[in-house]
Amino acid sequence: MTDFGKFQDRDVGSLAREAVAHALADAAVEPKSVQMVFFSNACAGRLTGQEMIRGQVMLAGSGLEGLPLINVENACASGSSALFMAWLAVGSGQCDVALAVGAEKLVVPDKRKTFEALMGGVDVSRIDEVRAKLGVPGDGGSAHSLFMDVYASMATRYMERAGATQRDFAAISAKNHCHGALNPHAQYRHEVSVDEVLASRHISGPLTLLMCAPIGDGAAAVVVCSRGAVQNGGNALVRIRGFGLATAQEGADWSPVEKAAKRAYEQSGVGPEDIDVVEVHDATSPAELILYEELGLCEPCGGPRLLSSGATELGGRVPVNPSGGLISKGHPIGATGVGQIVELVEQLRYQAGRRQVEDARVALAENAGGYLHSHPAAATVTILSR
Repeated sequence: MTDFGKFQDRDVGSLAREAVAHALADAAVEPKSVQMVFFSNACAGRLTGQEMIRGQVMLAGSGLEGLPLINVENACASGSSALFMAWLAVGSGQCDVALAVGAEKLVVPDKRKTFEALMGGVDVSRIDEVRAKLGVPGDGGSAHSLFMDVYASMATRYMERAGATQRDFAAISAKNHCHGALNPHAQYRHEVSVDEVLASRHISGPLTLLMCAPIGDGAAAVVVCSRGAVQNGGNALVRIRGFGLATAQEGADWSPVEKAAKRAYEQSGVGPEDIDVVEVHDATSPAELILYEELGLCEPCGGPRLLSSGATELGGRVPVNPSGGLISKGHPIGATGVGQIVELVEQLRYQAGRRQVEDARVALAENAGGYLHSHPAAATVTILSR
């Protein structure tokens, strides 16, 4: 993966090609050995006008020209959805070597354009209804993403249900900034205290600025192969054990994350108690606390207790977001899900340096995006092992 950050002098294509070059070199695979490519991007159509053939345009010059290439867009779950497609392609026998690439550039001169692009992650035909439900004005060009209001609403409901506090949310942010300070690819590489998080600028509901993932740019890529298809340059191969993907359903009493997790656990033959390291989609700090429950890492309403026990910190029983998560590592939407996998592969290879989780053998990634029927519109859960 590339560094995640704000790169005024880079475009999506240059970021994507850098990540591809790193992935192919890591796997000791020549471009000519790749048989299918799945390219993830969410916002370039709105921000640059490049629709329909984003991957073909942005990967020109990468050595992958002429290959079957499929563009994948699935809100903030675009990257993991591209990986899902690569996994299906290899698993079905259609190819032996596939490449999943995620790339995004959200930093543009007018930040309002980015927020407007993100609005495509909700049902735009019912946007007034969504705003009314969240209790936010329909100003059309707000000072922050509508998704911060979505997450604020979720956080408030969780506080009422589980007894979580704003200080719990701040503790998540402080933990992940501590982890991110150890990650050379992270957008923010400095620690913050709980009090600093609480004192940062108010965004929406219980959310402050340091509880919210930043806008940023970046790319990541993963080579997916059948067993024995590549030599991998001496690096240990990591196995995809299970994969779940689910979408929101109106009236359902379950979250798509719960449904995707159930599928992934069943496919992999492991349970929450077997997971050694986790990357979750903490677009805001409260989301991580909620996800502890939805992934089965704790009992209902047990998120605050799991957090306060220290279990999800580096050195704890099940470290969550050792990369720094979206809060610290960054959230270039189309790259986020693939970037999570890069982190977990490094963890399972014992290549994560100062943020290495001791004896990590089984890893889980959760990536979700969009908002529909009071839940993420799409959610994926991936389970990996050595």
